[in-house]
Amino acid sequence: MIRPETGRDVAAIRETNVAAFLHHPFSQQTEHLIVEALRDAGALEISLVAEVDERVVGHIAFSRAAVGDTSAGWYLLGPVAVVPDHQGRGIGSALVEAGLSELRSRGALGCALVGDPDFYERFGFSHCQGTTCHGVPEEYVLCLAFASHAPTGEVVHHPAFSVTA
Repeated sequence: MIRPETGRDVAAIRETNVAAFLHHPFSQQTEHLIVEALRDAGALEISLVAEVDERVVGHIAFSRAAVGDTSAGWYLLGPVAVVPDHQGRGIGSALVEAGLSELRSRGALGCALVGDPDFYERFGFSHCQGTTCHGVPEEYVLCLAFASHAPTGEVVHHPAFSVTA
């Protein structure tokens, strides 16, 4: 089951993000801190959990972002996490699809992310020529435009993404 987070999910969301990224080769193990900083700042626009047998096993977060000179209507996906013993079962994909559906229902213009193109292309994300994110190789900066076309320029995310351990 995928549903919006509630106050009782906060600890489980933290544990899910810690477990999911513990051995990830490109993680700085700050994903749980990013989610908490977004929540504390009131910038966690969409926060969904995946439950299996009443246990939170996955989480996805969306926050507002600016892309180039477009400062309204764009969101940033991330982080998305699934506990290791439930990875490979489609839970991450279901979270992404549910989150993107919610964005569309809100009239969002699009969504950007930093991630693995091989995973996110199945949802329609692609590298948009001229779209960058400070310190990230361009091929990992992906966009999905819901209306018209993706803007170009730098993806500017919430300061919570700069949190350190």
